Amino acid sequence: MIQICNDAESLGDAAARLFVRQARRAVLAQGRFIVALSGGHTPEETYQLLTRPPFREQVPWAKAHVFWGDERCVPLDDPRSNARMARQMLLDHVPVPADQIHPIHCAHDPQEGAEDYLTLLQEFFSDGPPRFDFVLLGLGENGHTASIFPGTPAVDERERWAVAVYVDEQAMWRVTLTPPIINQAATVAFLVTGAAKAQIVQRVLDGPFEPHILPAQLIRPVSGNLFWILDKEASLGLVKKGDDSVKTMGGIV
Repeated sequence: MIQICNDAESLGDAAARLFVRQARRAVLAQGRFIVALSGGHTPEETYQLLTRPPFREQVPWAKAHVFWGDERCVPLDDPRSNARMARQMLLDHVPVPADQIHPIHCAHDPQEGAEDYLTLLQEFFSDGPPRFDFVLLGLGENGHTASIFPGTPAVDERERWAVAVYVDEQAMWRVTLTPPIINQAATVAFLVTGAAKAQIVQRVLDGPFEPHILPAQLIRPVSGNLFWILDKEASLGLVKKGDDSVKTMGGIV
Protein backbone atom coordinates (compact mmCIF):
# COMPACT_ATOMS: atom_id res chain seq x y z
CA MET A 1 0.00 0.00 0.00
CA ILE A 2 1.30 3.43 -1.00
CA GLN A 3 -0.23 6.37 0.85
CA ILE A 4 0.51 9.84 -0.47
CA CYS A 5 -0.02 12.69 1.98
CA ASN A 6 -0.16 16.40 1.28
CA ASP A 7 2.93 17.30 3.29
CA ALA A 8 5.25 16.17 6.09
CA GLU A 9 2.75 17.21 8.77
CA SER A 10 -0.07 15.15 7.32
CA LEU A 11 2.35 12.26 6.85
CA GLY A 12 3.13 12.40 10.57
CA ASP A 13 -0.59 12.29 11.31
CA ALA A 14 -1.11 9.31 8.99
CA ALA A 15 1.75 7.40 10.59
CA ALA A 16 0.50 8.18 14.10
CA ARG A 17 -2.94 6.85 13.19
CA LEU A 18 -1.38 3.67 11.83
CA PHE A 19 0.71 3.33 15.00
CA VAL A 20 -2.43 3.58 17.14
CA ARG A 21 -4.30 1.10 15.01
CA GLN A 22 -1.51 -1.49 15.12
CA ALA A 23 -1.01 -1.05 18.86
CA ARG A 24 -4.67 -1.52 19.71
CA ARG A 25 -5.02 -4.46 17.34
CA ALA A 26 -1.96 -6.22 18.79
CA VAL A 27 -3.01 -5.77 22.41
CA LEU A 28 -6.50 -7.00 21.65
CA ALA A 29 -5.11 -10.09 19.91
CA GLN A 30 -2.18 -11.03 22.14
CA GLY A 31 -2.02 -8.72 25.13
CA ARG A 32 1.08 -6.78 24.07
CA PHE A 33 2.36 -4.48 21.33
CA ILE A 34 5.88 -5.06 19.99
CA VAL A 35 7.28 -2.16 17.98
CA ALA A 36 10.64 -1.34 16.39
CA LEU A 37 11.25 2.40 16.08
CA SER A 38 13.19 4.26 13.42
CA GLY A 39 15.73 7.03 13.76
CA GLY A 40 16.31 10.04 11.53
CA HIS A 41 14.28 13.23 11.25
CA THR A 42 11.24 11.93 9.38
CA PRO A 43 9.52 10.12 12.28
CA GLU A 44 9.96 13.01 14.71
CA GLU A 45 6.58 14.52 13.78
CA THR A 46 4.89 11.16 14.35
CA TYR A 47 6.58 10.66 17.70
CA GLN A 48 5.58 14.11 18.91
CA LEU A 49 1.98 13.61 17.82
CA LEU A 50 1.84 10.36 19.78
CA THR A 51 2.65 12.27 22.97
CA ARG A 52 -0.37 14.56 22.58
CA PRO A 53 -4.15 14.16 22.48
CA PRO A 54 -5.90 12.40 20.93
CA PHE A 55 -3.21 9.84 20.13
CA ARG A 56 -1.60 9.63 23.55
CA GLU A 57 -4.77 8.36 25.18
CA GLN A 58 -5.44 5.87 22.37
CA VAL A 59 -2.23 3.84 22.69
CA PRO A 60 -2.04 1.10 25.38
CA TRP A 61 1.44 2.22 26.44
CA ALA A 62 1.64 -0.11 29.45
CA LYS A 63 1.50 -3.06 27.06
CA ALA A 64 4.13 -1.72 24.63
CA HIS A 65 7.56 -3.28 24.19
CA VAL A 66 9.91 -0.94 22.34
CA PHE A 67 12.89 -1.99 20.22
CA TRP A 68 14.90 -0.20 17.52
CA GLY A 69 15.48 -1.04 13.88
CA ASP A 70 19.06 0.18 14.10
CA GLU A 71 21.46 2.30 16.10
CA ARG A 72 24.64 4.26 15.56
CA CYS A 73 27.40 2.96 17.82
CA VAL A 74 27.66 6.08 19.93
CA PRO A 75 26.78 6.64 23.60
CA LEU A 76 23.04 6.77 24.24
CA ASP A 77 23.31 10.44 25.24
CA ASP A 78 25.03 11.36 21.95
CA PRO A 79 22.89 13.62 19.70
CA ARG A 80 23.33 11.10 16.88
CA SER A 81 21.75 8.27 18.88
CA ASN A 82 18.42 6.97 17.59
CA ALA A 83 17.45 5.94 21.11
CA ARG A 84 18.15 9.45 22.41
CA MET A 85 15.95 11.00 19.74
CA ALA A 86 13.09 8.59 20.44
CA ARG A 87 13.30 9.24 24.16
CA GLN A 88 13.30 13.00 23.71
CA MET A 89 10.47 13.03 21.18
CA LEU A 90 8.33 10.17 22.50
CA LEU A 91 9.32 7.80 25.26
CA ASP A 92 10.04 10.37 27.99
CA HIS A 93 6.47 11.62 27.57
CA VAL A 94 4.40 8.41 27.55
CA PRO A 95 3.97 5.73 30.25
CA VAL A 96 5.91 2.82 28.76
CA PRO A 97 7.44 0.79 31.64
CA ALA A 98 11.21 1.26 31.70
CA ASP A 99 11.89 -2.47 31.59
CA GLN A 100 9.91 -2.70 28.33
CA ILE A 101 12.22 -0.27 26.48
CA HIS A 102 15.12 -2.06 24.76
CA PRO A 103 17.75 0.22 23.19
CA ILE A 104 20.78 -1.14 21.35
CA HIS A 105 24.01 -0.76 23.36
CA CYS A 106 26.93 -0.83 20.96
CA ALA A 107 29.10 2.22 21.68
CA HIS A 108 31.84 0.20 23.40
CA ASP A 109 31.95 -2.80 21.05
CA PRO A 110 29.72 -2.99 17.94
CA GLN A 111 30.11 -6.74 17.48
CA GLU A 112 29.33 -7.42 21.11
CA GLY A 113 26.42 -5.00 20.94
CA ALA A 114 24.97 -6.90 17.96
CA GLU A 115 25.40 -10.22 19.78
CA ASP A 116 23.72 -8.84 22.89
CA TYR A 117 20.77 -7.54 20.89
CA LEU A 118 20.45 -10.84 19.06
CA THR A 119 20.38 -12.65 22.41
CA LEU A 120 17.79 -10.19 23.74
CA LEU A 121 15.58 -10.80 20.72
CA GLN A 122 15.96 -14.57 20.93
CA GLU A 123 14.99 -14.54 24.59
CA PHE A 124 12.09 -12.14 24.03
CA PHE A 125 10.65 -14.25 21.21
CA SER A 126 11.51 -17.60 22.79
CA ASP A 127 7.86 -18.59 23.18
CA GLY A 128 6.83 -17.91 19.59
CA PRO A 129 7.82 -16.60 16.17
CA PRO A 130 9.99 -13.44 15.98
CA ARG A 131 7.12 -11.22 14.91
CA PHE A 132 7.10 -7.49 15.51
CA ASP A 133 3.64 -5.98 15.38
CA PHE A 134 4.94 -2.79 13.78
CA VAL A 135 8.28 -1.77 12.29
CA LEU A 136 8.94 1.83 11.31
CA LEU A 137 11.59 2.43 8.65
CA GLY A 138 13.10 5.30 6.73
CA LEU A 139 14.78 5.42 3.34
CA GLY A 140 18.18 6.88 2.60
CA GLU A 141 19.05 8.62 -0.66
CA ASN A 142 21.40 5.69 -1.42
CA GLY A 143 18.63 3.13 -1.01
CA HIS A 144 19.47 1.95 2.49
CA THR A 145 16.95 1.32 5.23
CA ALA A 146 17.62 0.80 8.94
CA SER A 147 21.42 0.30 8.68
CA ILE A 148 21.23 -2.12 5.78
CA PHE A 149 23.58 -0.19 3.49
CA PRO A 150 24.64 -1.11 -0.04
CA GLY A 151 27.78 -3.20 -0.03
CA THR A 152 27.56 -4.26 3.62
CA PRO A 153 27.18 -7.86 4.86
CA ALA A 154 23.71 -7.02 6.22
CA VAL A 155 22.41 -7.13 2.63
CA ASP A 156 23.22 -10.83 2.32
CA GLU A 157 22.26 -11.86 5.86
CA ARG A 158 19.72 -14.69 5.82
CA GLU A 159 19.79 -16.03 9.38
CA ARG A 160 20.97 -13.61 12.04
CA TRP A 161 18.43 -11.05 13.27
CA ALA A 162 20.94 -8.35 14.28
CA VAL A 163 24.40 -7.59 12.92
CA ALA A 164 27.08 -4.93 13.21
CA VAL A 165 27.98 -3.04 10.02
CA TYR A 166 30.70 -0.50 9.26
CA VAL A 167 29.55 2.33 7.02
CA ASP A 168 32.58 3.63 5.15
CA GLU A 169 31.10 6.94 4.01
CA GLN A 170 30.24 7.81 7.59
CA ALA A 171 33.31 6.21 9.18
CA MET A 172 30.94 4.73 11.74
CA TRP A 173 29.82 1.39 13.11
CA ARG A 174 26.13 0.64 13.40
CA VAL A 175 23.99 -2.26 14.58
CA THR A 176 20.91 -3.12 12.56
CA LEU A 177 18.03 -5.53 12.44
CA THR A 178 18.17 -7.60 9.28
CA PRO A 179 15.63 -8.56 6.61
CA PRO A 180 15.04 -12.04 8.08
CA ILE A 181 13.41 -10.58 11.20
CA ILE A 182 11.97 -7.38 9.70
CA ASN A 183 10.14 -9.44 7.09
CA GLN A 184 8.42 -11.49 9.82
CA ALA A 185 6.60 -8.36 11.04
CA ALA A 186 2.83 -7.99 10.96
CA THR A 187 3.17 -4.47 9.54
CA VAL A 188 6.13 -2.51 8.18
CA ALA A 189 5.85 1.17 7.29
CA PHE A 190 8.35 3.30 5.39
CA LEU A 191 8.03 7.02 6.11
CA VAL A 192 9.61 9.18 3.39
CA THR A 193 9.47 12.95 2.82
CA GLY A 194 10.98 15.49 0.47
CA ALA A 195 11.81 15.92 -3.20
CA ALA A 196 15.37 14.76 -2.56
CA LYS A 197 13.98 11.26 -1.95
CA ALA A 198 11.70 11.15 -5.02
CA GLN A 199 14.22 9.51 -7.33
CA ILE A 200 15.22 6.79 -4.88
CA VAL A 201 11.57 6.09 -4.00
CA GLN A 202 10.87 5.62 -7.70
CA ARG A 203 13.85 3.28 -8.14
CA VAL A 204 12.96 1.17 -5.11
CA LEU A 205 9.28 0.84 -5.96
CA ASP A 206 9.17 0.94 -9.76
CA GLY A 207 12.68 -0.08 -10.80
CA PRO A 208 14.26 -3.51 -11.25
CA PHE A 209 15.00 -5.64 -8.21
CA GLU A 210 18.61 -4.78 -7.31
CA PRO A 211 18.91 -5.37 -3.56
CA HIS A 212 22.69 -5.04 -3.43
CA ILE A 213 22.29 -1.53 -4.83
CA LEU A 214 18.91 -0.76 -3.23
CA PRO A 215 18.72 -2.70 0.05
CA ALA A 216 15.28 -1.27 0.88
CA GLN A 217 13.92 -3.61 -1.80
CA LEU A 218 14.70 -6.52 0.54
CA ILE A 219 11.86 -5.48 2.84
CA ARG A 220 8.96 -7.65 1.76
CA PRO A 221 6.96 -8.98 4.73
CA VAL A 222 6.37 -12.71 4.43
CA SER A 223 2.81 -12.66 5.77
CA GLY A 224 2.35 -9.05 6.84
CA ASN A 225 1.46 -5.66 5.42
CA LEU A 226 3.86 -3.19 3.82
CA PHE A 227 3.02 0.53 3.79
CA TRP A 228 4.87 3.31 2.03
CA ILE A 229 3.69 6.60 3.52
CA LEU A 230 5.01 9.44 1.37
CA ASP A 231 4.50 13.15 1.12
CA LYS A 232 3.69 14.54 -2.31
CA GLU A 233 7.27 15.61 -3.00
CA ALA A 234 8.68 12.16 -2.28
CA SER A 235 6.09 10.56 -4.57
CA LEU A 236 6.75 12.72 -7.63
CA GLY A 237 8.65 10.07 -9.59
CA LEU A 238 6.20 7.23 -9.13
CA VAL A 239 4.30 5.69 -11.98
CA LYS A 240 0.61 6.38 -11.39
CA LYS A 241 -0.97 2.96 -11.04
CA GLY A 242 -4.59 4.06 -10.83
CA ASP A 243 -5.66 1.24 -8.52
CA ASP A 244 -6.35 0.57 -4.86
CA SER A 245 -2.65 0.12 -4.09
CA VAL A 246 -2.25 3.92 -4.11
CA LYS A 247 -4.21 6.31 -1.96
CA THR A 248 -3.83 10.07 -1.96
CA MET A 249 -4.92 11.74 1.23
CA GLY A 250 -4.39 14.62 3.56
CA GLY A 251 -2.98 12.52 6.34
CA ILE A 252 -6.11 10.44 6.95
CA VAL A 253 -5.63 6.67 7.03
